[in-house]
Amino acid sequence: MLRMLIRQISIFRWSCSLILLLFAQAEPLAHAQTTSFEVAARSCKQVSSCEEAVVLWCSGYRRADGDNDGIPCENVCSTVDQVNEIRRAIGC
Repeated sequence: MLRMLIRQISIFRWSCSLILLLFAQAEPLAHAQTTSFEVAARSCKQVSSCEEAVVLWCSGYRRADGDNDGIPCENVCSTVDQVNEIRRAIGC
């Protein structure tokens, strides 16, 4: 009986640790979820506005700014000022 109780406690502690680890990894993306829409795009070819591109970039898609000039998805964003204004608005 005591062995079974110890085993259940051990499994419970392991499960809690795993859940906390998953939440800790998801936290950096929370700032990108402040916009009024969810970005379904997974690449620059799929975005239709600069705001979507900035949200995608802020969500962790680093390839959006491949040349590191501060402008993600240059097919829809044209200036650093435009990007910075959107970043301020969404809290990125």
